[in-house]
This record gives sequence, structure tokens and C-alpha cells, in this order.
Amino acid sequence: MFRHRGSRRQQEQEYHELHPESKINELKSALGPLSGRSLQYCTDACLKRYLEARNWNVEKAKKMLEETLVWRSTYKPEETRWDEIAVEGETGKVFRSNFRDRFGRTVLIMRPGLQNTTGMENQIRHLVYLIENAILNLPEGQEEMVWMIDFTGWSFSTTVPVKTARETISILQNHYPQRLAVAFLYSPPWIFEAFWKIVKYFLDPKTIQKVKFVYPKNKESVEIMQLCFDVDNLPTEFGGKATMNYDHEEFSRLMVQDDIKTAKYWGLDQKTNGHAAQKSESIEC
Repeated sequence: MFRHRGSRRQQEQEYHELHPESKINELKSALGPLSGRSLQYCTDACLKRYLEARNWNVEKAKKMLEETLVWRSTYKPEETRWDEIAVEGETGKVFRSNFRDRFGRTVLIMRPGLQNTTGMENQIRHLVYLIENAILNLPEGQEEMVWMIDFTGWSFSTTVPVKTARETISILQNHYPQRLAVAFLYSPPWIFEAFWKIVKYFLDPKTIQKVKFVYPKNKESVEIMQLCFDVDNLPTEFGGKATMNYDHEEFSRLMVQDDIKTAKYWGLDQKTNGHAAQKSESIEC
């Protein structure tokens, strides 16, 4: 009996995946009239992501989306500009790579061993900024990004506090549903397992399934990552053949140009800074 119920639920979810229009329209009606940035944010693709995150339950998706709209109205992630958080990026601890995976998805490189600040608020704002930037640079029709985490130099002295990790997870899961395709944790040290056991407690099952541990000597885990990446484009830090260099000044120029695109997309007045007129260039990866 229980297997039958589970099978029926799965069939319903698969049907909604293929035919999401009715649920999207139902969620639109439940939300009621929207205006301004909330209206711009709530595209059909957006509504579909929230429905997927809540297993196509309209009431739960509505509650989740409304909480996001409140969060965005106060946190205003689309208004953050690179010069406000650039200090966080000086070591290249998190940045958007110029290579994509086999599916055209944006890739964020994370190197927690290069942590250079201690303030939780600015660290989180920096990550949120780069998540927004990764979304901005997704190709048409693609909704998800990939995270690649290099543990070189990582230790308990450089790890983020549990409070910061919990807040980061909360923002990602509650306000960016279905945005993370997969997170590859490459060759984490054994002491990371203790930290992972704590962090894992705050992750929902769907997110946990997207976290993949990759060990160079484990053929199966390496093959999982190579399903997403061409080894010739993959940096040596992740077992590939390409060279990964982070130039903070070059990356800053790229972000300043993307700030202009962000302002244009949201119809905002551009927050000027000294770099706005410079040409954008991609970082070398």
C-alpha cells in the first residue's frame, strides 16, 4: 500500500515536471497581484523552481516564495555592487570562473583555505552577490549553477563558523531553490568530515543529494565529476589539465561591468564607482 502511494506521488511529480503550466497558473492566482521587482522576479521559470522545491504543493510554494520576496525587499541583493564587497574577493576565495560545465552552467569556484576576513555579514553578502552574478550569466533556458570547492590550505583555523555556515545554507535553500545543480567537494581532508557532520544537519535531503565528494584515487567519484566537465577545460586543482589563475584586478573589472548589466536588468540607477568605464575582461582559467 505504501509503495503504491509513493509510486503515485512520484508519477504526479513527473507529470508536473512535464506539464507545469497548470500548477504555475495556480501559484500565480494564489500569490495575487504583484508589482515592481516582485513582479519582475516571479517569472514562470521562477515559480516552477519554487514548486519543484516544495514537491508541487502550491500552498507550500506560495509560503516559500512570499518569504523570499520579503527577504529580497529588505536584503536587496540586486543592489549590492562589487566595490562594496570587493575586499572579500582579494584572495580569490570565491569567484565565477570563465569556463562552464558540459551543460553550459555557470561555475563558482570556492577555495575556503583562502579565507581572508572574519565578518559574517560581509562574507555572506559577498557570496550572495556572486550567486546573483552567476544567475545573471546563465545561458537562456538554464536555471542552475555548479559549485566546485578546492580544499587546498583548508584547516579548522580557516573554516567558517557554524553560525555563518547555517545562515548561508538558509539563504541558499530558502531563497535560491533549484539554483544549485551540484556541488563538487574535491579532495577534502579527513578532518573536514567532523565539520560536514555538523553542516549536514542544516541541509534538506534534496540539497544533500547534490553534494558530491570527489577523491582523485576514487575512480567512481572522479567519473561523476567528469560527466559534467571536459578534462581539458578542468583546472589541475580539480584533476584536469587547464591552468586556473585568479587576478583580482581583472576580476574586479569584470564584476563592475556586470554591475551595469544588473542595474539595467532591474531598472536601477547605476551606483557609480571609479571602474565603471573600464572594459570587462574574463579571468583566466
